[in-house]
Amino acid sequence: MNLVIALLSTRQFLTAERIRENVAGYGDSTSDEAFSRMFERDKNELRDLGIPLETGQSSRFSSVEGYRINRDAYELPEIDLTSSEAAAAAVAAQLWESPELASAAQSALVKLRAAGVQVDQDSAAAVTAVPARTRGSEPALGKILAAVDAGQAVRFDHRGAMNEPYRQRNVEPWGVVTHAGRWYLVGHDLDRDAVRTFRLSRIGDDVIAYGAENSVRKPDDIDLRDIVDRITGTAAIAGTATVWVAQGRAQELRRLGRETGAQQVGERSGTLLEIPVRSWDWVARLITGHGPDAVVIGPPDLRNDVIDRLRAVTADIDSEVAR
Repeated sequence: MNLVIALLSTRQFLTAERIRENVAGYGDSTSDEAFSRMFERDKNELRDLGIPLETGQSSRFSSVEGYRINRDAYELPEIDLTSSEAAAAAVAAQLWESPELASAAQSALVKLRAAGVQVDQDSAAAVTAVPARTRGSEPALGKILAAVDAGQAVRFDHRGAMNEPYRQRNVEPWGVVTHAGRWYLVGHDLDRDAVRTFRLSRIGDDVIAYGAENSVRKPDDIDLRDIVDRITGTAAIAGTATVWVAQGRAQELRRLGRETGAQQVGERSGTLLEIPVRSWDWVARLITGHGPDAVVIGPPDLRNDVIDRLRAVTADIDSEVAR
């Protein structure tokens, strides 16, 4: 990354010697041969990544070869998405918040910064004050997708609402669908002998796949999206949430809402937002993920939901510390 940043920051070709003198990491080389091996390895790695590394004369008065990265070829072009494409990108962004892809997301952010893209250090960090699973990434997602691919049944604990106890379910999983910011497992409930949907945010962390592989298969005449649309069609609740966000923080919430004024909470200054809500569960997880940087003013049900989630996260952290 140091090499990428250095080669992006200049229009002229930098010689290997100048790179050795000015780029962090190369100055520690014990010999010219060691530097040469390290530099050749890094150049090859950049080219393998598709980074447009160019070579040319370091100056008009020298025949020494130099290196640079063509910024025009490296930077992303202006992106214009249709509404459908933007919706698909939003779903993909939620998936990238999952623990399975957290390291890849962090790597992508580093590359964006190296390319000169201005990334908000505070709002872009994948690790927030609250564990990522409260922001829409479901711990069960990876295990369930693996079971779907393997064609195996799954056993897990599930609760119908946040304040209800968990009950064990045995399901033949057919697939996972997103709707209004929520993830749903669709499959055949073996205990009830019926088609059922399960919101992943209400499935416990321990998902156990069992049975012979390739023994579970989605029927050809089943449309998973249609099932979820029918189940959730009458449950969607439209409304508006009033949320306070700390000054310069919670950019994700700021993009969703409209500023209505300034307000002080404790010793911190911030802004009041009116946020249109399509999914109360999704917006509660989003607000919870911002920890002390976001406070629900109303409605009361949303405020209580976020408080319950924060208490649950605190209890999990205390339990892990105790262990």
